[in-house]
Amino acid sequence: MAPLIELRRLTVEIPTPAGWIRPVDDVSFCLEKGESLGLVGESGSGKSMLALALMGLLPQGARARGEAWLADPSFVGTSANGAASNGSRARVNLLALTEREQTGVRGRDIAMIFQEPMTALNPVMRVGAQIAESVRAHEKNLPRGEVDRRVAAALERAAVPEPTRRARQYPHQLSGGLRQRAMIAMALAGGNGNAPRLLIADEPTTALDVTVQKQILDLLAELRRDLGLALLFITHDLGVVARVADRIAVTYAGRIVEEGSAREVLERPRHPYTAGLLRASPQLVRHKLEPIAGAVPSLTALPPGCAFEPRCPVRIAECAAAMPDLRDAGLEHRARCVLV
Repeated sequence: MAPLIELRRLTVEIPTPAGWIRPVDDVSFCLEKGESLGLVGESGSGKSMLALALMGLLPQGARARGEAWLADPSFVGTSANGAASNGSRARVNLLALTEREQTGVRGRDIAMIFQEPMTALNPVMRVGAQIAESVRAHEKNLPRGEVDRRVAAALERAAVPEPTRRARQYPHQLSGGLRQRAMIAMALAGGNGNAPRLLIADEPTTALDVTVQKQILDLLAELRRDLGLALLFITHDLGVVARVADRIAVTYAGRIVEEGSAREVLERPRHPYTAGLLRASPQLVRHKLEPIAGAVPSLTALPPGCAFEPRCPVRIAECAAAMPDLRDAGLEHRARCVLV
């Protein structure tokens, strides 16, 4: 059975005054139906740019290459790569779709919860009207009463109390947790009454207190279980990703440097960067936090070998020679390190 989505050597390039940079560089992974993948890394490691590439929302001037295969798309027509998509079992390359075809996929097959609700939500539109836009994007002629029903149902599914009342409010009238739930409701509303098959959550618990964080994480786990959707969870917090992810992919300077089951990666990290992240993260057992020395290199001036080599405490001469490939580090566990 084909995976729900399969990335093959996905690369995103963005023009800058210093030349083209690659915030996403040669990324490959698969995500099965109902599976949760945690994408972990520091700010600037390319996590959000990868999500925008899958959504067809890259900034102007950016270009993407590689392949991102989505199984059984729901939109009608023929994709730019020639794959039939008229209800038969098929796959389409998201990177080869026209803008119209991307609109058919966005919100219906793939939806995204953005990082900061106060910037993602329109401050001068009522919450219900914004969710209604997600509904009408795919069903323009739907009666007003049915749109209102779906808006209320989406808010209720996102565990928003008093959904009818909240739909009439503006974003500033909601707490941080309720704004995030409204974003989740918007992501769930655009699929012709059905939930999207892939939900991308970009740092959905950032700036929330720990109690509300837990509520949002529990909600996402419940939605994944009840609706059977796959979850791509983007975060820099290893403690959070341990709660929600079946598998973890650790990114650094645009590349995946380690991937495997969540338990394997967190208990037996094989890349020095992953180990450094764990040493720098708070844990239940009190220990001294050890920051990773140095800073993430500029994408305009990456070192010739491993991008982590200038900061690595166990580097050897071979590390500076060339970028290592992902190597087997255990059962379904790989790391991009010459020491593996």
